[in-house]
Amino acid sequence: MPTNEELYDQADQLKDAGQLEDAVVKYREIVAQDPNFALAHSALAVVCGRLGRHDEAVQHGRRVCELEPNDAFSFTALSVTYQRAGKIPEAEDAMARARTMQGQH
Repeated sequence: MPTNEELYDQADQLKDAGQLEDAVVKYREIVAQDPNFALAHSALAVVCGRLGRHDEAVQHGRRVCELEPNDAFSFTALSVTYQRAGKIPEAEDAMARARTMQGQH
């Protein structure tokens, strides 16, 4: 069985080749075997967003923040995901959380 990292590399190659649907399948394979692999959830948020699957993108972005609650970048990325989904109040909340973590007000 391939490791998470090997699957992730395969998924990234598919994404870079423009094969976004195939990349989603591969990233989902990772989170199926390891639901706590934050990097795969982050990649799914990006790729699903590109495919216009904003609800799924938000779901994965939120999961990253659950897994990495002290990482300001995760909340910044979630804010962008929310913006692309047209959920502006949620985007503003996520960005405020990221700024608080960074000590900016």
